[in-house]
Amino acid sequence: VQLVESGGGLVQPGGSLRLSCAVSGFTFSNYAMSWYRQPPGKERELVAAISILGGTNYATSVKGRFTISRDNAKNTVYLQMNSLKPEDTAEYYCKARSYSENYWGQGTQVTVSS
Repeated sequence: VQLVESGGGLVQPGGSLRLSCAVSGFTFSNYAMSWYRQPPGKERELVAAISILGGTNYATSVKGRFTISRDNAKNTVYLQMNSLKPEDTAEYYCKARSYSENYWGQGTQVTVSS
């Protein structure tokens, strides 16, 4: 099982990034997917989630700025992040969840700074 995040980096406030999480080793379409983040010195928190059928939900702090999507043909989940703020700075992780299993990626760093 592998979940590999990419797309993180340094961006100025107001900028955009798109994170990707490519998975292998399990049937992607059978798993709900989500993005979490862990700011420095803080606990990990849910950012956005997408169900097997494509339903989405977002943390209040990112609603209207971030969009989660999935491409079952590519076994990939995305997080489009717009209007980034310094408080979005964190390590971002993707997670795959079924009724019985949870898998995590290794994380990708997002830094929002001028």
